[in-house]
Amino acid sequence: MSLEALHNLLLSQPLIVLFALIAAGLLLGQVKVKGISLGSSGVLFTALLAGHLGYSLPAGVGTLGLVLFVYCVGIGAGDRFFASLAREGTSLAKLAVLIVALGAAMTWIGAKFLGIPTGLATGIFAGSLTSTPALAAATEGMTLAAKGGADSVSIGYGIAYPFGVIGVVLFVQVLPRVLKLDLDAIDAKTDTGKCGNRVENVLVEVTNPNLYGQRISESSITNFNAIQIGRIYSGGSLVPLRYDDQFEEGRILLLVGRRCEMKAAIDLIGKRSEAKLHEDVENERQVLIVTSSAFAGQTLGDMAPLRNYGVVITSITRLGLTFVPNANTVIERHDHFTCVGRVDDLKKFSVAVGHRSSAIDATCLLSLSVGLTLGIILGMLPFGLPGGTPITLGLAGGPLFVALILGHFGKIGPIVGFIPRQTRMLLQELGLVFFLANAGVRGGGALVSTLQEHGFMLFGLGMCVSVLPLIVAWPIATKYFKMNPLQALGGICGGMTSTPALGAITAKTDSQTPVISYVSAYPVALIFMIIISKLLIRLIG
Repeated sequence: MSLEALHNLLLSQPLIVLFALIAAGLLLGQVKVKGISLGSSGVLFTALLAGHLGYSLPAGVGTLGLVLFVYCVGIGAGDRFFASLAREGTSLAKLAVLIVALGAAMTWIGAKFLGIPTGLATGIFAGSLTSTPALAAATEGMTLAAKGGADSVSIGYGIAYPFGVIGVVLFVQVLPRVLKLDLDAIDAKTDTGKCGNRVENVLVEVTNPNLYGQRISESSITNFNAIQIGRIYSGGSLVPLRYDDQFEEGRILLLVGRRCEMKAAIDLIGKRSEAKLHEDVENERQVLIVTSSAFAGQTLGDMAPLRNYGVVITSITRLGLTFVPNANTVIERHDHFTCVGRVDDLKKFSVAVGHRSSAIDATCLLSLSVGLTLGIILGMLPFGLPGGTPITLGLAGGPLFVALILGHFGKIGPIVGFIPRQTRMLLQELGLVFFLANAGVRGGGALVSTLQEHGFMLFGLGMCVSVLPLIVAWPIATKYFKMNPLQALGGICGGMTSTPALGAITAKTDSQTPVISYVSAYPVALIFMIIISKLLIRLIG
């Protein structure tokens, strides 16, 4: 088949074009340069090229992708968004809002001063802060505003996105060098530091006579930031720890924790044991999902799982990130607990936290369908202040709002506001690539003419919107919010919704502090970017 025949075939088969450019975009997204890759956003760039070449996609694919994507984003963020605003994480939430507001202010000033059209400017805002949800909201907002230029949003995003990704990664790598910050030394001085995320299991023999007769669960071991005693070596096998178990001479314990705290814990208890470490018995270890609102906001120390339920929580997974908890760790709904305990105790604890075995790998399609339906209907309803022009939330705002509410409450009547992470990420990624493909193809036709008309002003604005929030946020985070550098760096990554930048930090230090700060700031920044992107359309236009 000649190239001309293939071109004609693709022009007549939009469905083939859709999946071909998605595949090409995902392949492009896997290419790494200095550890940085485009990820799913690679689809936008192949779609811009396809649009420039005159290809088209099936009708409605972009709308389907949009509602799936924003709904899954809302479900994933709902249980943490309101909590981040209401609890002790308010400093990180404020930092996230500050970063987004600075980016929006720079976008507005640049658009007004340089005469950049609304669609291009809002696309630059979304791309500079690497926010595909903001891109979706801006695209739909331009369509609803009926001002034209909705297709140019994806062009602006494509221009600014590289600055957003590379700028934050370079910032978190270069700043510690310029300021001569030793991240590991800083971590060692913090209450939550001293070791980081690397976890090991060690058998320890009790030889310290000062511990004999003390309850293991109430000993000074609990003062360590990330050390858990999960099992006792008995009869050649490891059995779960009970609340009343005591230190005894020669007793062998299994310690689970971060590497650099492990030595101090071993020295306190006694010495490393030469006994052979066996693997955990599977029926005495279980992953439980927290769905009960009763525990949300409590610390692990307040929860006291060993004293109250007879189980030990050895690790927590949140937003795909796993860390070793300590007594001050705040519990969030939909946290995944890795628990060790006897079968009956695990069952009792499972009921207490509201775990549903089906919640790990089963999705309620009825709830998904009803939630999407309600979101679409809400997005179409006009509302506004008396005497003002009625507005609508649109297909980005309506499903997002419903998903946030369902995600926060977990269940409203028969409608479940939870989608297992694997399923949610699949639907979210599918919706995202559908939306990016459609947005790119629609914008690709005007790509060359847009660049010819506005030239390097677009690149300059994208660079400024990416850099200004970083420069201003750092001193405010460290001086005004009194964050240590690790908290500030993690919060800035979360405020910029930059996972690659977080990866750059964790590659330099074992500390889990940036991870926890990122998790606290990210949901707030994500939702606020969506709101601001629509507000920018009104302010610039």
